[in-house]
Amino acid sequence: MVRVAIPSEGKGGLDGMRAGHFGHCDVFTCIDVEDGQIKQVSILANKEHVQGGCMVPVNLLAEAGVNALVVGGIGMRPLMGFKQVGIEVYHDGVRQEIRPVVEDFVAGKLQIISNDQVCGGGH
Repeated sequence: MVRVAIPSEGKGGLDGMRAGHFGHCDVFTCIDVEDGQIKQVSILANKEHVQGGCMVPVNLLAEAGVNALVVGGIGMRPLMGFKQVGIEVYHDGVRQEIRPVVEDFVAGKLQIISNDQVCGGGH
């Protein structure tokens, strides 16, 4: 089973919208995927992310059993943190809607983010 997290605005959920900055999102929409099927959707409230506190969401997601994350952008420091805790980070910088991004993740259409795709932070 894979538990993928999507940084989300507001209340999140499959029909919600993605947040532009994963560390400052309102919630994470967590989707459990097994055998190519969505088994469960849950919402995980984000914790306060202060400047330089990039490991706060990393640790939060690791403690929640997340092993994959889909972002529109991410800085090098949190990306390295996710790699250290065994969470693979995938990239989709185009769509704001959560459902089509999750569907592409389940179908194996998203790529793992590369080091040259990271941003300077604060975006």
